[in-house]
Amino acid sequence: MLDPRSEIYPTIEYRPIQPFDLEALEKIHLALFPIRYEREFFLNVVNGHGIVSWGAVDTSRSDDRRDEIIGFVTTRMIAAKDSEIEDLFRYNSSRKDLTLVYILTLGVVDSYRNLGIASSLVREVVKYAASISNCRGVYLHVISYNQPAISFYKKMLFKLVRRLPMFYYIRGQHYDSYLFVYYVNGGRSPCSPLAFVKMLVAKFWSKEDHCNPRWTRCQESNTLLAPQSNKRIISGDNTRCHV
Repeated sequence: MLDPRSEIYPTIEYRPIQPFDLEALEKIHLALFPIRYEREFFLNVVNGHGIVSWGAVDTSRSDDRRDEIIGFVTTRMIAAKDSEIEDLFRYNSSRKDLTLVYILTLGVVDSYRNLGIASSLVREVVKYAASISNCRGVYLHVISYNQPAISFYKKMLFKLVRRLPMFYYIRGQHYDSYLFVYYVNGGRSPCSPLAFVKMLVAKFWSKEDHCNPRWTRCQESNTLLAPQSNKRIISGDNTRCHV
């Protein structure tokens, strides 16, 4: 364990999560999150089956655990048209192949908190998203009572674009969710001047009714309200609860 009183900072390195990380990954998730993840989720993470992930390790440790993960972030690629924020990218309707990176889970063990590890993991995700030419952003959900996470993503310059009322249903209790986005490769808020002009042009030329914006307000400083039907029930097998 890292002694928080020590003035010697550990040497943290970042690498893809590997099959031998399975046990540690399960243990950390169990300690950090209020829900249980199925074994299949962890197997998909460590084997890279539809999930791209990074682990943080303390290589300055003198014991045989120097390659044991002490932090992680798991993500997956989603087509923008299939995402919950598809309407935010309608100004670029000429592109049908746009994608987004969705952050599934992010965590750091308690003894390594406040060392910038979570920030570095998120930067790895943003760098990865930016390397994909048709990717326009990184997004995630945060449960409404997780104020430290909300503050963290704001500090990382993610945009709070939407509030989803009663989005989560956990152990018989409803909770709202906040949706954050970090734009890459020219992606931008639909409230930006250029995006707004493009959206109007696309709307003018389109004859399809579903091209009308679904949001009710267009102010980046305020939360955008989503349709009430967009809710999620959290149970033991749900792998998209970013709390």
